[in-house]
Amino acid sequence: MFRRRTEAPVDDSPAASSDAAAKTTGKGRPTPKRREAEGRRRSPVTAPTNRKEAYKQARERQAAERARAREGMLRGDDRYLQARDRGPARKFARDWVDSRRTISQYFLPVSLILLVVLWTIPMFGGQTGMLLYSYAITILWPAMIVVVALSGFWVARRVKREVAEKYPEENLKGVGFYAAMRAMQIRKLRFPPPKLLPGGKPVPPKK
Repeated sequence: MFRRRTEAPVDDSPAASSDAAAKTTGKGRPTPKRREAEGRRRSPVTAPTNRKEAYKQARERQAAERARAREGMLRGDDRYLQARDRGPARKFARDWVDSRRTISQYFLPVSLILLVVLWTIPMFGGQTGMLLYSYAITILWPAMIVVVALSGFWVARRVKREVAEKYPEENLKGVGFYAAMRAMQIRKLRFPPPKLLPGGKPVPPKK
């Protein structure tokens, strides 16, 4: 009525023993459970134990984000630039200005030198100095402003026309003014930093 189960013959050969050991041990260690493997793959998260620790972690995250954003801006990455600097039209305007020397870019340094000279002339120049001072105020300074204004107007019109030809689908509002204002800035103080040298060659990477 109750039959005894027939036991399978046991293979005592060395090959069978090695196969069984390989199936049991795998790579020399027990096969990990799925939950344990997933737990090891997850990076440990250290929760702050108090307010001071939480504030410290927040500052570290903010510092890392600011550093990443600044690196992106220095590279000219649109994701990190301000709204006024984004888009292919604005990038073209920057490259156009940076690849040329214009009269406008000398306005600020020349103005600074002129202010220093005008400040010292009345003190040491006597009657002749006062005469030169009056000429500089009434003639030289206004003439320089007019020349810079004309240069900025030319830059704005030229850039706007070339952007319209190269990117007809882009919004041209403010592109000319953007280029004119960049042309007035000292080259080393321009931001985003220039990618082209005067003449059109790329700026060599910093060592």
